[in-house]
Formats: sequence, C-alpha cells, structure tokens
Amino acid sequence: MTRCIPESPLFTEGQSAERSVWEALKQCLPDDAVMAHSVQVRDGRAEHEIDILLLWPGVGMAAIEVKGGRVSVENAQWYQSDRAGRRHIQSPVAQSQGSAHGFKNWLGRQLGTPLTSRFAYMVAFPYTTVPADWEMAGCPRALVLDESQCESPAEFIRAAIEKEGNGATPLASAFLERIVRQLSGDLGSRSDSATNPKEDEDTQDHLTERQTVLLQATRSLTRVRFTGGAGSGKTWLAVEKARLLSKQGKCVGLFCYNKGLGQYLQDRVSTWRQAKPVFTGEFHEYVRGLGVPDGTGQDYFDVEMPQLLKVLAADMAPEDRLDAVIVDEAQDFAPLWWEALLACTSDPDNGEVYAFMDDRQDVYRRWGGATADFSNGPTATFVPIHIDENLRNTRKIAETFKPFAGEHFTPRGCTGLPVRRVQCTSESALDVAGDCVDALIDEGWANNQIALLTTKERHPVHLDYFERGATDEYWREFHSGEAEFYGHVLGFKGLERSVIVLCVNGFKDMDRAVEQLYVGLSRARSLLVVVGDSAVLEQGGGRELKQSLARAQAWEPTSLTPR
Repeated sequence: MTRCIPESPLFTEGQSAERSVWEALKQCLPDDAVMAHSVQVRDGRAEHEIDILLLWPGVGMAAIEVKGGRVSVENAQWYQSDRAGRRHIQSPVAQSQGSAHGFKNWLGRQLGTPLTSRFAYMVAFPYTTVPADWEMAGCPRALVLDESQCESPAEFIRAAIEKEGNGATPLASAFLERIVRQLSGDLGSRSDSATNPKEDEDTQDHLTERQTVLLQATRSLTRVRFTGGAGSGKTWLAVEKARLLSKQGKCVGLFCYNKGLGQYLQDRVSTWRQAKPVFTGEFHEYVRGLGVPDGTGQDYFDVEMPQLLKVLAADMAPEDRLDAVIVDEAQDFAPLWWEALLACTSDPDNGEVYAFMDDRQDVYRRWGGATADFSNGPTATFVPIHIDENLRNTRKIAETFKPFAGEHFTPRGCTGLPVRRVQCTSESALDVAGDCVDALIDEGWANNQIALLTTKERHPVHLDYFERGATDEYWREFHSGEAEFYGHVLGFKGLERSVIVLCVNGFKDMDRAVEQLYVGLSRARSLLVVVGDSAVLEQGGGRELKQSLARAQAWEPTSLTPR
C-alpha cells in the first residue's frame, strides 16, 4: 500500500477533484511510493501549497496542482468553470512550478544539501479533456493530466518525471526517507538519546565565548603561550585576540600552518566591519606575499624560506612591519619560522606575540612529537597560560581521547551521544566508513554535518582533489558547508564538524599514531564514529585508548540504498 502523509487526509467539500486524483494514485502507485497532501511551503516571504506531492523511489518527484471543474485557456488567460460560473484563475502551471521551486529551496535548507533528484511540476484536470497535441509556452502536454489520464495516472506521471523533470538522478530510497521525515513533522528526539546535538553545540559555543576572561586577565602581557588540549577553544581565543588588537589600531598578523585552518580564519575575519588584521592565513602565503620566491621540498620550506624572509625583513619599511603576531596551532611552526616572523615585527625583542598551541598535537614532529618540550626554543620566554577545560566536545567524546590530553584535561561539555565503534580490517576501513556516512544520513544527520577522516591513504574523493592540484577548491567546498567532507587527520587540525567518522585505515608511521589519533578523535562536536581494527587501534593508541573504546557503542551501519 502506498504510504500517505497524512494517512487519511481530510478533504473538504470543495476538494472533490483532489480526492479523486488522490484515490486514483493510491490504486496504481507501487507500495514504496509516498504521497503527501496539501504540503505547505514557505520560501522566504513567498507561501506555496502543493496539492499532491509524489515521491517515487527509483523515478523521482512530482508536485501536482489539481483543478476541478472545466479548465480552459483563451489568449493565455486561464479560466475555471463550475456551478458558480466561469472565472479567471491564476495559471495552474505557474502555481505548480512556483510551489515545486519553493519546496526544492526549502528542502535544500532543511537537509543541508541541494536536491538533485528528478522533480517535475504538473497539473491535473480530472474533469477536463485536453487534446493530445495541445501545448503552450512553459507547459508541454506531458505535464498535464486530463480526465482520462487521471483515472490511472501513475505511468503518465512517471513519463513526465523522466522526460520533463529537472534534476539528474532518480530519487534514492534513502533520500526519500529523509524527505519523509521533514514532511511528517514528527516532534521528539532521536530514539537513541534525549540529547539534542544542536543544543549541545550551542552550549559549547557559549562556554567557549566565556574564555574571553583569559584574554582580559592577560591583556597587559605582551608575550603569552596559551597551551591547552583539544577542544579548549584556542582557535576562538586566537581570533578574538586578533579582533581586540586590530580595534586598537595595531598592525596584526594572524597566522597558522594548515590551508584548511587558514581559510577558516580568513572567513572569520572577513565579516568584521571594523579594523581587521593586515594578514590572515598561512605563514608561507605571507612569506610569498612579501616577495620571497617559491621553492620545493621540505628543507626549502623549513630552512631556506625562513632564512630568506629574515634577510628580507632586515630592509623592511617601518610601515610594513607587524605590531603584533598571533599564531594558532603554534606547535606546527618550526623554530626557524618563529625567528623569521619575529624579524618582521616592529620590535623583534619585545613586541606582542601570542601563541595558541597544544604540545600534544605536534603531528609534524617539528618539536619532537608528543614529548615535545616547548619550554625551550623561540617561545621559551613567553608567559605560559594553561587552558585545561575541554569545551568543544561532548563528554562522551572527550573521555575517549582524554588519555592523550594530559592529567589536567577536564571535560566540561554536555554528556552527549554515545561514541560508536565499528570493527573491521584496515583494508576494508574506507568502504565501511563510507557505509557509515550513508547510514548517518539515513538517520537524519545532514550531510554537511559529517566529515570522514582517514589516518593513512586518502579517501577517493580527497585523492581526486589532490591529484588535480585543486587544494583551494577542496577547502572552499569544506567551508561552504554544503556536503559531507572527506579528508585526512593531518589536514584537519584546528577544524571540527558535528559528526566525525574516523577511518583508521592504518598508519604510515606508527610512531606518529598517538598524535594522529588524538587529532582525529577530538574533531567531533556531537557524535564520534571510530572505524577500524581493534588491534591496530591498540597498537597505535595504547591500552588506555583500548579501554576508552571498550565503553563505546558497537555499531553495524546499514543504509537503505547507496546514495
């Protein structure tokens, strides 16, 4: 039996035409199709109503405007004749087209992804005969169901969707179920928890903003090393410090190492109406912008490039120098980068410098890895400020990576959803992780809430961008927040998403596994799914990680159909 929303619509006396078409469709549609009656849509200030919305898996969708009585067109003006007489009416084709467009926009906003399934707007005239060769501008005959066709309309609708529908693909069953959840309007929480991830993340944001007290308390200090574990709000603090100093009229540089984080920082400052940093983004882009030639190889970037910058800085004009330097994920900065960057300031010995770092996330081993000693080197004279509270993750997630974060690490977030654990081999981890993404979307998570991060080989989507040299496009798509994201833990430092599927598909260097696992586990704000082999996880993360994951919820992802 075709599913109906609502199950038994209440047709009024004036809706006999809609009832007629509805009942006919129920008799001839397949059991897996879904019909919705009188779907109300608000698109901006415009309000629409779809008389009958049809969702047909494997085919597509149709918005059907139903007109009773005798319908006619004269000189492009539509008329409707019934017992009350003959009167002008708005074009039912335009009504159907507008409601379909409004629904498509609304659905894209609700699901966080544009609708790509085939979608046709149609009209049904159950009491009017329309010649087979009739057609008018904007309305091919295939989009009109007349009196005879309304008796058994399913195949005519199918043909219209496939021939005239906008969109490139049939409607997948999994996507249909997501639409049904939006149409049903059921009130209530997810079945597996009373928690609301959106509420949890709003609370995390509020807690993070309270960290501004640290900036107020240290405002008289000119060189500070803010050290904190994952999820302590360091990036938020770095951006806020840049804002405060820029408002004071200072020439501020806001730096990081990773391109993804650099674009995030740029997006944050781009909305400021008042003063902004003179530079925001990657250290190497700053160096190139000053005229230092580009090169290749890690030795060039770690040694030769900063040496060239230091030489250039000796002749830098006073107006080009920085009054204050702020570095996020400062543990990623090699010692020579610090020396070169300080040489670009107006006071290299005593100028304002603020480093925001996690000494346990030294994944690039520029300071010695997890046992790095940041009390030596360029930041040795900085005043250390420790940020011990985790605010950006739920407690369930934070407890998972607590063994890596240090003895003072204190989770303060909401309890949250249970961490999920999916056991599989390292060789099959990529495929299984992809299944997890599909299953999460089936559950109702928007695809732009999800990121899949690998620990060894790149996901094929990520690899395609890499091989095409489309790194900028890759990160722009992430920050646009329109789809699920596929990346590697090394490139995701300082970033986050509501849901992280951590695909542990091995490690190129087992000595760096601890740092990679620490980064990957801590990127999720509301739900963490860990995919991989238990033996590999224990080898990489130790017995404490094994014990933490033993408390996770075993999960076998199942998707209704591949998307």
